[in-house]
This record gives sequence, structure tokens and C-alpha cells, in this order.
Amino acid sequence: MLAVPSDTSDVITPALLIFREQLEANLDHMIQIAGDPARLRPHCKTHKMPAVTKIELAKGITKHKCATFAEAEMLADCGVKDIVLAYNLVGPNIQRAVRFLQKYPGIQFGVTADHAAPVKALGAAMQAAGLTIDVLLDVDTGQHRTGLEVGMPAAELYRLIANTPGLRPGGFHVYDGHQHQKSRDERAEAVNREFDKVLAFRDELVGSGWPVPRLVCGGTGSFPIYAEKTDPTIELSPGTCVFNDAGYSEAFPDLEFPPATALLTRVVSRPTNDRVTFDLGYKAVASDPPAGKRLTLPSIPDAEAVLQNEEHLVICTAEAGKFQPGDEVLAIPRHICPTSALHKQAYVVENGRVVDRWDVTARDRWLEV
Repeated sequence: MLAVPSDTSDVITPALLIFREQLEANLDHMIQIAGDPARLRPHCKTHKMPAVTKIELAKGITKHKCATFAEAEMLADCGVKDIVLAYNLVGPNIQRAVRFLQKYPGIQFGVTADHAAPVKALGAAMQAAGLTIDVLLDVDTGQHRTGLEVGMPAAELYRLIANTPGLRPGGFHVYDGHQHQKSRDERAEAVNREFDKVLAFRDELVGSGWPVPRLVCGGTGSFPIYAEKTDPTIELSPGTCVFNDAGYSEAFPDLEFPPATALLTRVVSRPTNDRVTFDLGYKAVASDPPAGKRLTLPSIPDAEAVLQNEEHLVICTAEAGKFQPGDEVLAIPRHICPTSALHKQAYVVENGRVVDRWDVTARDRWLEV
């Protein structure tokens, strides 16, 4: 279990802590599941940090995925040479893709698409700039957030990508974040049912002469299922398990990735006999989980979050009498990815001590491009 570091006198709370030993262990376990770091294309949206990216590169993970141009820039500045921005480009992002390739000419760069109009606009922009970009078909496997279901409209769009100057068919992006079955067997059955359709569709396109060089598959909950497959075009795309959080630990009990991050928070008030108030408002922890379920306090098992505002977290506990203003505890976020984006820097803990601070560089939507 993670513990409060021994030297926190200079740590301003609420603070994001990264426990480096557990981070390294999670990355090693991710590689072990994949079987080879070359099969991985992890999503950097969880950490958004150059320091973590460089650790991944040192472990042989050379392909990476992101969701914003800021994340893409962060990856490129770290030396990543193969990046997929798994987001459908519209509006100013089309010209940002041009500027990105101009700034980083040595990078293989891909984006996703699910509609003809942006594909045509992207092709025109690339052709005018004398550039070429990979475009992956965004395949909808049931989440109905973005993408096209396999079938004729999807095939027609892929052919449009292949036939548009400035664009290169990059394969499929196959995300299935809606598959949250707690049972691994039930999850695998659901994932495989949809993936069999994707494979048949891929084979149909390849048989018609259209190259499908890669299948960027899954997220944290499903990547071990894809890891068991032998198709050489599969790229495994976990994200959250690098840090992990309370939500994924609960949702996927079969995944052994203990949390590598926590929020250090201090008591600021004891308003009643059974209440403790911490300096952990929703400006420091993701608020997309419902109120009362945004974090866990491992050292206070009976803690019930009864109120949270921008700067305060009030809990009810039978152990309230043990706490005084200034006392420190650790909180595990339920959703770490947006939590990371709320912090400019993270404190790094090794051997029980705070040893460094890492910038959360890609927390913004815009860096330079």
C-alpha cells in the first residue's frame, strides 16, 4: 500500500504524487502482458508527462498514442518517432496537422477519421503543403461515440482515404471503452464478438487491394485480450494502467496494476465530532465520477464523502477524533487521467521520500502548434 512520504514539509497540498517504483512495476507488467514492447502503443492521456514518456522509450516502447496536439507535441519533443493522434480532425486542427508535420518532419504521424468531409479537407491541406499523413479508419465497435460500424459506408470511406492525394491509409483504430464487464470471460467474449467482425472487414478490404497496415486495438480493460492474439498488425493501446486508479481497480479486478499515484491532502478543519475537512476540492481531483465517489481514502476505510467544493472535501467518519488540522493522508483518484490534467507538476516519490517534480506538460490543449 502507498504511504505518505517521510519528507512532505515543502509539498503544497493538494498534490499529485507519483510513486516511481510502482510506476516502473506497472510498465514492466504491461510489457509482460504484451509479450514484446514493440506490440504496444500506449495512450499518453493518462500521464501527459515527458518524464514518463522517456521511461517508456527506455523500456523499448517506441509507438505511442494521444488525443490532443499538445500530447502529440510532448511525445515528439521526447523523441517519439511514431505517433497516432486518435482523434478525428475538424476545424483548425486540420491546419494544425500540417504545422505539426512541418515542425516534426521525421515523424510517422497518423490521425483518425469517420466522415468524408474532414477527410477531403485534410487531403486538400496536405496536398497543398506537399505532405502526406496516415489516416486510420475510426471503427465503432458498439460505444457509439465516434466511428463507423463495419460495412459498406466504412469501406467507402477507407477507399476515399486511400484515393485522396496527401493521405495514406493507416489501418483501423478499434477502441472499445464501453466493454467494462467485471468478469474477464464475459469481457473477452464481448470484445472477441466485435473484433471478429473487424477482422472479416479488414480481410475484405485487403482482398480488394486496400492496405490495412495496423489495427490499433482496445484500452486498458481489453488490451490483455488482444495481447493473446497473434495477428502481427495488432497494436495494443492501454492507457490508465500506467498509473491506474480506484475506478479501474474496481472495474477490472483481473488486472493487477496497483495505483502508482495518489493525492496528498491535509486536514484543514474538524467542523463536527464526526466530520473531517481536507484541502482536496474538485479543482484537484477529477469530478466526472459522481459526487461522493471521486476518490478513496485507504487509511480511513469508513470515510463517507458528504460534501465537496472547489477547495474542500468533507468526510464523515467514526475515526474523526483521530485527526487534527495539518494531518496528512493519501487519496486514490477514481479517474486519474483528468486528475493529472489538474496539476502543473507531480511530486515523485522513491524509497519513501520526495526526490523530484515532473511537469505535466501536455495538460493544455495548445503548446506551440
